[in-house]
Amino acid sequence: MVGSLSDSGPPARGRGFDEFYAAYFQPLTVQLFAYTGDMAAAQDVVQEAFCRALSRWKRVAEMDDPAAWVRRVAWNLATSRWRRARTAMAFARRHREEHVAAPSPDRVALAQALATLPEQQRRAVILHYLADLPISDIARQEGVAEGTVKSWLHRGRTALATRLTDKETHRA
Repeated sequence: MVGSLSDSGPPARGRGFDEFYAAYFQPLTVQLFAYTGDMAAAQDVVQEAFCRALSRWKRVAEMDDPAAWVRRVAWNLATSRWRRARTAMAFARRHREEHVAAPSPDRVALAQALATLPEQQRRAVILHYLADLPISDIARQEGVAEGTVKSWLHRGRTALATRLTDKETHRA
């Protein structure tokens, strides 16, 4: 069968690139379509393989089986494309957007109450109660004495208790 990639003999010797391309583009595309299951992808990788053959045509044309070289390049390109797609899908699965429930009314009230505290008290309360840092670590991070952190925590708790208790009585 003329143009079959299973032809034996020197398919490109004595032929120009245009004739070689015309004889082998379609059969190679059919093979790559069977491999990829995607006609556009098959055409893309075969076209790229022929572009690479054209840029090296003097050397490729002298090979025992130039069609085999183009076929190998096309298959390698298809495999590389598949690996890139697989890697991208794995990345997308790992970094999928997470949908979380809306914050509860208590969480909203706490966030609003925390926002009213002075910055140092707010930071101390958050680091101690939400981040579970000991007073010594907070003091070291803030560059203050432990007694200062204890004072901030006491004032912050008192202010939060007042604000959160007021909200509870207003709701009832």
